[in-house]
Amino acid sequence: MRLRDLLDESVVKVGLKSLEKEECFEEMIDLLVRAGRLSDRAGALAAVRQRETQGTTGIGQGVAIPHGKHPSVPALTAALGTSTEGIDFDAVDDGKVHVVFLLLARADDPGPHVRALDEIARLVQTPGFYRKLVGARSAREILDTLDSEE
Repeated sequence: MRLRDLLDESVVKVGLKSLEKEECFEEMIDLLVRAGRLSDRAGALAAVRQRETQGTTGIGQGVAIPHGKHPSVPALTAALGTSTEGIDFDAVDDGKVHVVFLLLARADDPGPHVRALDEIARLVQTPGFYRKLVGARSAREILDTLDSEE
């Protein structure tokens, strides 16, 4: 599973405006809607919010991986955003989040979803990866970073 295969410049945003996780969910899902990857914005948003009630997806060290499953999602889809200011995400380490990976999957096909979560976990443990994402000035630079690390 390569995350890079799920992403293009239309679903990568440098300079997220959100300061709170609820705003972030909406901003990230709107990227997917504008890119034509989601048809049911409300359903996708509800799925992400519902998953968040089970525990924060702010995994610490400046990273969050909000995710959810919904019947309207035809195949695993993803968005990635970075924030200079940092987002209050109720992260496990109480720190602000600067890198957000959003994943949405089909409700009846958990395999790709789990593999994507594993790949994100692997990447964020790669020395220098987080720093490169946060320092990126464009979606292209983020995609190039993913290409070089995967």
